[in-house]
Order: sequence, then C-alpha cells, then structure tokens
Amino acid sequence: MSAEFSDFDHAAMQRALALAERGAYTTRPNPSVGCVLAQGEAIVGEGWHQRKGGPHAEVFALQSAGEVARGATAYVTLEPCAHTGHTGPCADALIAAGVHRVVAAMRDPFPQVNGAGFDKLRAAGIRVQSGLLQAQARWLNRGFLSLIERGRPWLRLKMGASLDGRTALANGQSQWITGEAARADVQRYRARSSAILTGSGTALADNPRLTVRLQDARDFIAPLRVVLDTRLQTPAGAHLFDGRAPTLFLHRADVKPDARFAEVECTAIAHDDTGLSLPQAMRALAARGVQEIQVEAGAQLAGALLRGGFIDELLLYLAPNVLGDDARGLFAGLGLTQLADAPRFAFHDITRLGDDLRLTLLNKETPCSLA
Repeated sequence: MSAEFSDFDHAAMQRALALAERGAYTTRPNPSVGCVLAQGEAIVGEGWHQRKGGPHAEVFALQSAGEVARGATAYVTLEPCAHTGHTGPCADALIAAGVHRVVAAMRDPFPQVNGAGFDKLRAAGIRVQSGLLQAQARWLNRGFLSLIERGRPWLRLKMGASLDGRTALANGQSQWITGEAARADVQRYRARSSAILTGSGTALADNPRLTVRLQDARDFIAPLRVVLDTRLQTPAGAHLFDGRAPTLFLHRADVKPDARFAEVECTAIAHDDTGLSLPQAMRALAARGVQEIQVEAGAQLAGALLRGGFIDELLLYLAPNVLGDDARGLFAGLGLTQLADAPRFAFHDITRLGDDLRLTLLNKETPCSLA
C-alpha cells in the first residue's frame, strides 16, 4: 500500500469504482465513472455517470452531499473533465462546491481533458492526487482507453468449449455446451459491448440474433451487430434482419447489396484471397466510435483474429464434458510447427458459473497499461 494513500482512501476509491460499474451498460461512448465525497472518514455523497448525455458522476455526488460537500475530499475514478460537452466542466462544479482535495484513479487521456482538469483544480487551490487503484480504473474502461490510446477497439473473443477444447460436435451441433448461468453471463458481457461481431459462417449455420437478453430489467444501449459477410450471403429471413438492433454488414466492394439489406447498413472493405481485411474492418469500426467488440464466431474467424494479433481478451466458458477429437476446435489455421510460436495468454480471472468455469485471459501482446 502506498504511504500516500490511507486505508480509507483505498476503501472510498473502491466504492467509487463499484459505483462506476453501474453505468457500464448505458454510458458509452462516454467512460463509466464513479464519485464518492467524504468528510474525514464519513461518506457524505455518492454518484455515478448513469447515461450518455446526462450529468457526470461528480454532479450526482455533489447533489447528494449538498452543502456538506464544502471542505470534503472527492474520490473519482477518472480525472474530472475541464471542457463543456453535453454538460458543463466537472472541475468547475467541484471548485464551486468548495471541495478541498480531489483523489483520482487516473488521468483522462481524452484530448479535451488530458490533465486540464487537474490543472484547473490545482489553480483553484485544491489538492490533487492521482493513481489510486489506477489498474482497476483502466480495466473498467478498457474499450474507451483502447480507442483513444491505440486507435482501435478493444476486442474480446467469447467462446464456449468442452474440457478438451471443443466448441461443437463434428456435425456442427453446439447448443448447449454450457449451462444457463454461463449463457446469462454472456448476455451481461454483450450489454457492455459497443459491438457484437460474427462471420458469415456463423450467420449461415446458427442464424444468431446477437441481441442482448438480460434476465433483469436493467437498461442498456443495444450494441451494433457486425457481420463479416464477404459475398453478402446471409439469407432473407435471418434474425440479423429483424430490426432489433442496429446492424452493419462488411463485404467486398465488388458485391452489391440487394433488397435484403435495405433496412441494415452495408460497408465495402478491402479483401484478399483469405477474406476481408481484418485491419480495415477494425479501422472502419474505430471510425464509427466502436470501443469494445465482443466476437462470437467459429474457429475460422477466431483463428484469423488470433493470427492477426487482434484478440485482447479471451472469454472462455468451459463445460465439464468431453466431446472427443473428431469434434470442432477453438482456433483454425494457426499452422504452428514450434511451441515457441504459440500465442500466449495470461489468466486474469477464473469464476465458477453453475457447473461451468469462466476463464478470462489476456493476450500477452496487449500493452500492459491496458490489460
């Protein structure tokens, strides 16, 4: 523990992070932010950014504290903003409320902030400290940070498999390898994603909906459905045309959309003998402001993404069954001849969900500042 921060500082920031998590489904493209106000070691106000375009976390916390905010410490998971967007600058609100200290988990790399909030607070005589539980704060907003710092979305690959790493029987049957608890967990990850991406093989074989179906009544922003459909083969009547979520088909330029695609969006991107250009697909999605992608696809697309170095996070649900060596595997086309060339992941979390395990793994090539 850093001598710079007390036990209470840590506890207050942990609470602010928990509050920030409540906005994970409703704030994008804005980051999820939480704020706690304390007088000494007594919490006097709390808030979180609840939805895009609405008041920020600091404003809600100040409203809940009222006059007691004067002289308080503000614990906030991200540097208070210093610019006017849909709302006024949070740094100004903290100054006007008379707080005497601001503890932030991290600096906001968004170009219109990026230290300007801290500078404004310090210029007003407020003590500013940052870096408390920074790793946790960065993980919470990994998509937001990836787009700003790397210029591309954070990419999470979701897969369900047997103990021997098989995703379907040889005949393609895969519903359901994992149980209800695991499937409900997938929906929560979908809800926090900017986009859900699949390939035409999965679209043809499984007729997926790629929509969010939460078991509770929590609000969420419907993720963009993205289909890599080189030749626009998805048939009329597919669930992807049901209008339940915005949908984008990426295809090769020499294939023109017909009437099936009148109610969805189609964008042509470059292709080669192996299929659509994955780098260009990522650039196209980044240009739309997509921050966090969840991929739900088969072994061919999973293998291509892995070979290209695009997978940042692997969400692997393991069921306690065995399908055998004639069943379908996780990744196709790796073509490895030496173990030293095998892509490496690091375990981030292991959670039991009913009878299944959820393994969260991070690509060792993803910058540690993000992972």
